[in-house]
Amino acid sequence: MAGTEPHEESEVRTESTDRSLWTSTKVSPVEIALPAGVGYTLRAYRLSNELHATDVEGREEDEDLFAGRAVGAEEDDDEVVILDEEFAALAAEGDEGEATTTTGEDKPADEDDAGLVEEVPFFLTHRGKLLLFKSPESLAAFVRSGAPHDLSELDTWSELAEKIQPADIVADPEDLYELDLVVENLRGGHDTWDMPLIIRAGEAARDLGHALRLPAIVTAMSPGSPLDDLDEAMRAASEGGMKAFFGNRRMRKIGAQQASLGWRTIIGKISAVVDWRD
Repeated sequence: MAGTEPHEESEVRTESTDRSLWTSTKVSPVEIALPAGVGYTLRAYRLSNELHATDVEGREEDEDLFAGRAVGAEEDDDEVVILDEEFAALAAEGDEGEATTTTGEDKPADEDDAGLVEEVPFFLTHRGKLLLFKSPESLAAFVRSGAPHDLSELDTWSELAEKIQPADIVADPEDLYELDLVVENLRGGHDTWDMPLIIRAGEAARDLGHALRLPAIVTAMSPGSPLDDLDEAMRAASEGGMKAFFGNRRMRKIGAQQASLGWRTIIGKISAVVDWRD
């Protein structure tokens, strides 16, 4: 399947990779597989008042992002409208109070109220776009180039730019996200669902939704939403014992079509704000 081969290679290389650069700079390489291909980027967790959020001025509004995406050539305009409506319905079924928390996404992270300061994800982004590189070599070259991006404010960035080599860019297994496989897996029905795959995808979607300032994704993955319920059920089912029993019961109540449509829309919205770099 798409995305499998590069991930297998990364897992093998991880065993012999020196992680000291990432430990000292508190930045991590991330590998993301999307319908358009596999890309490498960087992620750092920092307090929300340490860095500015990515500037989305001039970017299409979240609800209009589907106009320019290339998720699948087989889709037509009617199908896209249906997907957005399904996605809106999924978000509406969640805790409506959560939607109000996304209003803070429209301002820089360092302008948040003092009481809301928390550790949040920041990716290698620029002007509201996620920078994804098709090879470790191209990512390393970009980092060394001094080109503008949102992680340049990191206090450890100069060290990273000075020392990074292509061989360093190997994602840990938990930082490999096969988003290109999620929809097809969910379509297969409850008995074929790959729980680690879906759980990791949820982690990536939450981080990307926040870092890229995509309120629709933040809301759709917020506590109490159907997709968050699916995530919680899968986590419980993975633990074994009575938790697994009740987790599996909860999973059975979530429709495969509903889940796949919701995820298909989320992946489309992420894909629409990716800037692919060679």
